[in-house]
Amino acid sequence: MKQRYILPRFLMNTIVLAISILASIIFIICILMFLAWRKLPDLSAMIDYKPRIPLRIYSSDNILIGEFGEERRSLLSFQNIPNIMKLSILAAEDDRFYKHGGIDWIGIIRAGLTNLKNMSKTQGASTITMQLARNFYLSSEKTYSRKLYELMLTLKIESELTKNKILELYMNQIYLGNRAYGFAAASLVYFNKPLSEINLAESAMLAGIPKAPSIFNPISNFKRTKLRQSYVLKRMMSLGYITTYEYQEAIDTNIKLYNACKKQHIYEIHGEYIAELVRQLLFKNFKSDLYSKGINVYTTIRSKDQDSAYKAVRKVVIDYTKTKYLGPEEQIDIPIELEVSSILSENRITEIFDKYNDSDEIFAALVLSTHDKYITAVKKDKAIIKINNSDLSKEIRRGSVIHIYKDKGEELRIINMPTLQAAFVSISPKDGRILSLVGGFDFYRGNFNRVTQAWRQPGSSIKPFIYASAIEKGISPATRISDLPLNMTAEQTGSKAWNPKNYGHRYEKDMVSMRNGLYKSKNMVSIRILQNIGPEYARNYLEKFGFDKSRQPAVISLALGTGLVTPLQLTSAFGIFANEGHLIPPYLIEKVTDSYGRTIMQHNKIVSNQDNQAIDSRVAYIMNDILKGVVKYGTASKAQKALNRYDIAGKTGTTNDSVDAWFSGYIKDIVATAWVGFDQPKSLGLNETGSNIAMPVWINYMKDVIKDYSEQEKEEIPDGIILHNNELYLKEFPPDIAVSEIRPSEEFYNEDLKNVIRNKFED
Repeated sequence: MKQRYILPRFLMNTIVLAISILASIIFIICILMFLAWRKLPDLSAMIDYKPRIPLRIYSSDNILIGEFGEERRSLLSFQNIPNIMKLSILAAEDDRFYKHGGIDWIGIIRAGLTNLKNMSKTQGASTITMQLARNFYLSSEKTYSRKLYELMLTLKIESELTKNKILELYMNQIYLGNRAYGFAAASLVYFNKPLSEINLAESAMLAGIPKAPSIFNPISNFKRTKLRQSYVLKRMMSLGYITTYEYQEAIDTNIKLYNACKKQHIYEIHGEYIAELVRQLLFKNFKSDLYSKGINVYTTIRSKDQDSAYKAVRKVVIDYTKTKYLGPEEQIDIPIELEVSSILSENRITEIFDKYNDSDEIFAALVLSTHDKYITAVKKDKAIIKINNSDLSKEIRRGSVIHIYKDKGEELRIINMPTLQAAFVSISPKDGRILSLVGGFDFYRGNFNRVTQAWRQPGSSIKPFIYASAIEKGISPATRISDLPLNMTAEQTGSKAWNPKNYGHRYEKDMVSMRNGLYKSKNMVSIRILQNIGPEYARNYLEKFGFDKSRQPAVISLALGTGLVTPLQLTSAFGIFANEGHLIPPYLIEKVTDSYGRTIMQHNKIVSNQDNQAIDSRVAYIMNDILKGVVKYGTASKAQKALNRYDIAGKTGTTNDSVDAWFSGYIKDIVATAWVGFDQPKSLGLNETGSNIAMPVWINYMKDVIKDYSEQEKEEIPDGIILHNNELYLKEFPPDIAVSEIRPSEEFYNEDLKNVIRNKFED
């Protein structure tokens, strides 16, 4: 008989006690987990995913021109995420994603052994689902209770969502540095391309960012990002996602970062002024929701027109700035004994370049040395450059902060950052669409929009509207008007003495026709027309063109444009001549959609009808005919020669002392205005007229866009207009009734004045 071994009673009691305690602990844990499970949040935030999506603004041809919001984000459905991006993420973060139930126990054991071997935490065991749980619902604190909650939440997510949905949410939600949330947004931020166009090297680089977005994003630390990219590619190769050849090709691929050295995000076309204007217009409707609800705005702007307008403005301002160098922006004391390497490493360099921001093709540089033939300087990115020396070397020396201009095909050139400003806007007179808008030289040097906000004197640009009012009072293009100068006392003007002059002090002894008076922009002719019709009548008539009546004083000087207008107002007003007398208000926003693409606002198109007939269509026809003559024979003839078209009409404008320079011109389908001046009004310089400095902006723009429009054939004379001796008359004011001449008033023209002007007439 075998002997039985019986454990001592105390040992048996200990085991039973231990089992009881363990069972109790497990029971308590189960109860706690059950209670905690009931308190887990529902997954509506995931199932009905509505992230903070920024306001996005597009051109009419769907080019992104601006966005506003704390988070840059673009949502993609699972099927629209490239496979190469999915594989890169799985390799980098969770290659067993499709095999585990949210918690990768094998991965946990593997990571634990690796960390034990290295005696440090070199590997983590968080799955994609666990990261998603943290991202949506949990804080970043590291406690056991939070970790338990995370595990339970992970299991709930896995039980209610498909694997593909979990991966889709992760790839749209994860933060990737530089305000980019999700891989679609990160692709735009770092590479300026949609996610569908990235290559293997770029996808691996993006996939390496989630581990530490502040460290592994390519703008913050490109070197560390490359190391992380290499790790991801090796993982992809070891998992069989890519071949050895594809791995090596990706390693050797040169990554081109977008906007790595710029503070602001630059889009495909420069629409900064447009984007800001849209933001201001819509904020009244949407308030703070505007920046987070995924609102999309489609403007009337055409990307080609906008690009041409931007370049036209920049060229004229830079060409003007080139003519005179005012010296370095600042002089920094750099000891002679300080080596170049020491200069580059000093924090002072960063401070300097933060103060002097670049502006596209103009960038700041610090002079390191000067020689007879060249100047050596360093740029913001610490690149060393050499510029051909010139007479400027007398003002520039070691430590000078300068600006360099570099355009295509041109050598580096030292230039001042422009202080001159310019504005440009073009619209379609038929329906009011704003086709391009440039509110200044550089939005990032001040966002004041001169197209809509700058109230400036229009100078001679106002004359066509004065003339139009005169035609309705019986003055015809054939009416002969005195061009003799005049003096007005303070008593006669009602304010102060006034001694107006023609440009260049040139006068004609014989009277000139109203038509030729506008061709040559004769100030005396305009003044006498206004004297004849009365300032108050003209002021009321100007309101028909959309001008602010309160800014148009009912005084004689109104004939020379001493009121105030904005470039957009002036453009819209000239559009009335192009559109047979109809005023169609300009508009910028075509439609607004929500994040699902549903239209929530839509512009109601306005067609020409009796309700928007601003002036008599016959008056518009006559003025259109005269303004075409201004381009063929008058002050705007440069436009005719440059574009070789005979359907162009327009008018130059220059204020007293050349403070403001204008040109407004149009064809049947497009009307545009260019303004040039200083924000703090001062003279542009001798001979800087609308024809010389503003018209080139208009011409450079129209050279690009006018080819899209066929040349208009000569229009038939409408009913109600009489053609007599090659001149046009309204039917109610035929040649025998229309005003035949306007002579100088004796009270403004005396023998003393005759003696002053006797030798000043044109031959």
